[in-house]
Amino acid sequence: MGFLNIINDIRHTVMTSITRGIGASKYQPKFEGGEIPKIEKILVIRPNHKLGNQLLLTPLVQELENIFPHSQIDIFAKGTVANIVFKNYSSVKKIYQLPRKPFNHLLRYAWCWFSIKGKRYNLVINGDKNSSSGRLLTKFSRGRFKIFGDVPEEVQTRYSDYTHISKYPIYNTRWFLSRIGHKDCMPDIPTLSIKLSKADLQNGQTILKDLVKNNKKTICIYTNATGNKCYSEAWWESLYQELLKVYSNKYSIIEMLPVENISRINFKAPHFYSKDIHEMGGVIANTSIFITADNGVMHLASASQTPVLGFFKTTDLDIYAPYGNNSIALDTRETSMEDWIAEIKRMLSE
Repeated sequence: MGFLNIINDIRHTVMTSITRGIGASKYQPKFEGGEIPKIEKILVIRPNHKLGNQLLLTPLVQELENIFPHSQIDIFAKGTVANIVFKNYSSVKKIYQLPRKPFNHLLRYAWCWFSIKGKRYNLVINGDKNSSSGRLLTKFSRGRFKIFGDVPEEVQTRYSDYTHISKYPIYNTRWFLSRIGHKDCMPDIPTLSIKLSKADLQNGQTILKDLVKNNKKTICIYTNATGNKCYSEAWWESLYQELLKVYSNKYSIIEMLPVENISRINFKAPHFYSKDIHEMGGVIANTSIFITADNGVMHLASASQTPVLGFFKTTDLDIYAPYGNNSIALDTRETSMEDWIAEIKRMLSE
């Protein structure tokens, strides 16, 4: 473990210890009758720079749009990826951007923290209950109502999927709002969405046609992941050969390459490379299934409304699994190649 990683772990441990009690009181908002509080200005806090984590926030923003269609939503994030993810969200009016490397930009980092004091919100939501900085920012912000992220026992007993990182903030918000007079109509949980434009979809279709040069439907694989979530070249080669054996007559099989421009099947499939998230999403949206390990691009595929098969071996499926659009996650420690191919067959047939 590198020195910076050690420092980061120490910082995380200290901050978690300091902020554990913030927002963890027994306070339960109650509606005493009369006029229901108006929610017109909302701040959603998720100070993380990773693509996957910002995409996982999109269901909550959609939920807020559905409940409060005329509200203005601000987002407190880190880095620039939130601007790309929420580019087509008309309700999102402002994105506070913490610098990714605070020690290199101390003044800008401090200014960003203090800038949220300049606006008063009706509702402030911490999008990650395990984020110590998210808890601090929620407490620091100016808001009439604040949701710090702790999951009420009532929510835990009511919803079997409350541990999912995209779902529990929505369940928490519904529970909280019901306590201040807003009705809980309990619609389906929104799926991840990057809200691709018609131009994104048309461009993706053009790129895909130029790549496969046929009229077959397309299976897309993505062979990269970070750390111990990554599978070996031998593992991916075995799966790729099985896909060719079973599906090459009816489907084109392509690979989407990561930003590092590497391939764990040695570039054997027709491949596509881009750093443009909306362009990547446009291509994915025109495929029949996206097969990948757990990573940020897996969530991009979900946000592109394409069926996703996500392979997991270290991270918790209950927390990070793709959902909606006929997507599924499989634990490769408990399943086999036969199971994977059977699941792909089911997904392609529906």
